[in-house]
Amino acid sequence: MPRLRLVPSRWACALALMFSITSVSSPSHSFDDYQLPSLGGASTSVSNEEFRLGRAWLRQFRAQAPQWQDPIVNDYLNSLVARLAPHSQLGNLRITTVMVDNSSLNAFAVPGGVIGINSGLFAFAEDEGAFVSVIAHELGHLSQRHYARGIARAEQTQLPAMAAMLAGMLIAVGGAGDVGIATAMGSQAAMIQDRLSYSRRFEEEADRVGLQAMASAGYDPEAMVRMFAAMQRMARLQGGTPPEFLLTHPVSDSRLSDAQARASQLSVADTYTSDTLYDMMRARALISIHKNAPQQAASRLEQENSEEQAQRYVAALVEARTGQTDSALQALDQLARELPDYGMLPTSAATIALDAQRYDDAITRSQRVLRIMPNYLPAQLVLAEAQLQRDPRAAFELLRDITTQHPDNPQGFNLLAEAAGRSGFNGWGHLARAEHLQLTGRIDRGIRQLGIAKNAAQQENDQQALARIEQRREAFIEYREALEKF
Repeated sequence: MPRLRLVPSRWACALALMFSITSVSSPSHSFDDYQLPSLGGASTSVSNEEFRLGRAWLRQFRAQAPQWQDPIVNDYLNSLVARLAPHSQLGNLRITTVMVDNSSLNAFAVPGGVIGINSGLFAFAEDEGAFVSVIAHELGHLSQRHYARGIARAEQTQLPAMAAMLAGMLIAVGGAGDVGIATAMGSQAAMIQDRLSYSRRFEEEADRVGLQAMASAGYDPEAMVRMFAAMQRMARLQGGTPPEFLLTHPVSDSRLSDAQARASQLSVADTYTSDTLYDMMRARALISIHKNAPQQAASRLEQENSEEQAQRYVAALVEARTGQTDSALQALDQLARELPDYGMLPTSAATIALDAQRYDDAITRSQRVLRIMPNYLPAQLVLAEAQLQRDPRAAFELLRDITTQHPDNPQGFNLLAEAAGRSGFNGWGHLARAEHLQLTGRIDRGIRQLGIAKNAAQQENDQQALARIEQRREAFIEYREALEKF
């Protein structure tokens, strides 16, 4: 039997979806292909303003919201997005994922191609199909440019402008859900009701695109129907005070029936599922949620009859949390032998060795992973952090490569700043610190840091660093202009 359980959300992270969401370029199918409703004209490509404001929002999010820092889970999330994206009419829009450290059920999408989830989404979607259905739905909002189309409607009804609504969503993601909604909506109740009914049509459109994407990517679209049914039951149980996620994603009988009818007509191409891997990601989420009582994570997976290997995995994570490093590493090594295609297993072991300050072991383990998976970012980050303790120059070179390949990764730049400082590359170190500051919404401090970087690079006569600093100064100023809209 499929496993699915949902519980109430406390935040309004998905506020923007009440107004509809964001962007893409040339869809490969027309609305008629999916019998989608016609909701008004909008350009088929993301505007520069949408992209700039969306990325400015992302910087503010990193400055204000509690983030869930887990490279292994984030890589898994990126892999799901990558699997769904070619079937979601996204064109060449580059998606960035973010994870919120909050146990409530939530997911959201904002202009500029940002998909976000709460750690709670893993906790409450008990099978991979249910989890994927939420991601597919959010990608549907992005692909159909619901935000831009919603703004066109908002202009007709004098609703708040784009930046104001994004600012309200930021407040909601930061934890003050009711305040965020109030900020975004203002006091125009009649207009709000008009906007809400309009967004429900967008919800149905995102469902239809998401269902098709799931089937084309190899996922059973019936999982979305199961998710909707569970959400509808939750809404009825909550009565007049459903969680904010359901306020922004209302599930009516007609919407559920429409999804069920369409799912039944879709054939699944090259069926794909990985509930064992998904359960391991759930294990990491539950460990994060139950930081102070990690055994609760193991008990939860056991009660829900999760995959046996996933239960052994969470047991190893609990052992590591309670100082039983050797036992945890032995268990993970055995699992890695049984599941050699799961690079996250030896990387989990390398991470445990790093946390236990067994730096040589962490280096050996992460290098072993990278010989097979050269670009696996979680293992690269473990190796770089361990090398900081043994060979800072090697860490510096590796982190230069990492940040070049992942220029939006704050953790990479934070480590690069430390590695550069320890290796005597002060100009590059201050530049990396500036990049970390701008990525986390502290743009004025980042610009000042660029001045420090310039002085250090001049003293070192590092012409390459100087050229890069001048180039980035112009970009930082543009970032600041976008942030000022908030």
